[in-house]
Amino acid sequence: MDESTLHSRLTTLLQIILLAGAVGAVWEQQWFNAVIISGIILITLLPQLLARRFHVVIPAEFQLLTIGFVFASLFLGEVHGYYTRFWWWDIVLHTSSGFLLGIIGFLLVYVLNETEQIQLKMRPGFVAFFAFLFALGTGAVWEIFEFTVDSLFGTDMQKTMLGDSSGLTDTMWDLIVDTVGALIISVLGYGYLKAKRDESFLRRWIRKFIKSNPRLFRQS
Repeated sequence: MDESTLHSRLTTLLQIILLAGAVGAVWEQQWFNAVIISGIILITLLPQLLARRFHVVIPAEFQLLTIGFVFASLFLGEVHGYYTRFWWWDIVLHTSSGFLLGIIGFLLVYVLNETEQIQLKMRPGFVAFFAFLFALGTGAVWEIFEFTVDSLFGTDMQKTMLGDSSGLTDTMWDLIVDTVGALIISVLGYGYLKAKRDESFLRRWIRKFIKSNPRLFRQS
């Protein structure tokens, strides 16, 4: 079994677990959880839907990383209460989101930088800076989403039950670890653009994305 097949099967396994969780919630008449899990399932299908809509091939590693993060943060974290069971769960997930969003931001601007149809050439420092800001901006939007959901539905996504009635401490730590993850990816991405000699997981992923989508990049 090659690596891509393994990643695809792991992605399918996570989606099956989510589907089983939704069916179990309906069986036990936990309607709120059933709606939440159904929404999570739709989120996990987004990479495939976007890929078909924009005719882009998303490598299996990217899909598994995205779905794995959604599974760990929403299904295990929110539905099954891992955020309150394990004090470090929120820190690990938000650091990981900084990595993931940094990679997405880096790829977005890298595609723009290398697309034939767009006459644009950005310096490595700007590409890395954009990836950093993209991750931070998306992380800030997520914190706004958590605050909105808590205010409207009386949930506890901001973890106010952990001793901070306003949720400010949780929000600030989330943004701090988002920043750490995004900074690491931005530095790695900058190093990749400046000197393409060193092998790294980021370089391998970028090469695979380029190889899977040759029409987006200059043939040179």
